[in-house]
Amino acid sequence: MSASSSFSSAISPAELEARLRLHLLPELGPRRFRKLLSAFDSASAALSAPASAWRALGLPAACAEPRRSAEIRERARAALQWLQEPDQHVLMWDDPRYPALLAELADAPPLLFVAGEPGVLEVPQLAMVGSRRASQPGLDNARAFARSLATGGFVITSGLALGIDGAAHQGALDGGGKTVAVLGTGLQCLYPRRHAGLAARIIEQGGALVSELPLDCPPQASNFPRRNRIISGLSLGVLVVEASPSSGSLITARLAAEQGREVYAIPGSIHHPGARGCHQLIRDGATLVESIEHILEALRGWQTPGGQPAPAAQSRAELHPLLTLLHAAPHSSEALAHSSGWPLTQVLAALTELELDGLVCCEGGRWLARCP
Repeated sequence: MSASSSFSSAISPAELEARLRLHLLPELGPRRFRKLLSAFDSASAALSAPASAWRALGLPAACAEPRRSAEIRERARAALQWLQEPDQHVLMWDDPRYPALLAELADAPPLLFVAGEPGVLEVPQLAMVGSRRASQPGLDNARAFARSLATGGFVITSGLALGIDGAAHQGALDGGGKTVAVLGTGLQCLYPRRHAGLAARIIEQGGALVSELPLDCPPQASNFPRRNRIISGLSLGVLVVEASPSSGSLITARLAAEQGREVYAIPGSIHHPGARGCHQLIRDGATLVESIEHILEALRGWQTPGGQPAPAAQSRAELHPLLTLLHAAPHSSEALAHSSGWPLTQVLAALTELELDGLVCCEGGRWLARCP
């Protein structure tokens, strides 16, 4: 794939290189990047302008001084080389493929590096976040909710971190769905390294890895809260699965509320520290979630800026073979295994998902379908 196929055809190769050089400058965030392009009409013109013109815009010397350095030129050339590879892209904010929901943000990234399928960023997304040191029930909930939501047509978006993030990505993949990982590092500095296999699977299954940071940017603590606005900005809503009051997941939830997105939280035991952040969100107005139906109810009628409706709740009830059996008559787990021909372990796992979705319940040792 040539670099020209990885960005908007309205941008020349020279302008792309100039924008990559601007993007590499220290202390040049999204607002300053746009200010330069607005003042000079192009990145090429901005790079050629005298330092006095940059100072007149209120930009610090730390931005202007390195713009013609050999190091900046070499790193920009390395980024262009990265774009030559298949499934590696850069989306500028004026690229028609740039995700429309994210573009609404005042501090939307001027460019996004994407490994995988960029089109997945325009499919309705739900973010799932939570503690890095999650409990086993929290991890199980993350996987089950992600699997169910992905089966229902949502892309699951998270941060590839250990704990809830990783479980959410895994659940979406296990359900045959797609997932997006927003990194707090450059795409060439994947973190945490133990999720390298998960990241590869995300791409293989039609999802994407995304970062606004330079490709060679290593892990830096300040970049992880910053990337949270992208996780929430891409999504219709944010589900917090398990979090302490000091968790970074609450930053994502706050940003989501500020961006006009839905915020959901799964409650837990009052004795579990990992539930206190979720309880705080619920007290502050987040939707209490016990099944995916609670999420879907809030999103019915929602449309993306491109006019795509949010997925409806129909697919689970219409397609699941166990529900067909239960609508006919109540069954025990063993009877369902016999009637469906599934192993009992598979039946029990499926029933757990359906119960989380609010589609079945167990009474007196027999499973019943619940009316939607």
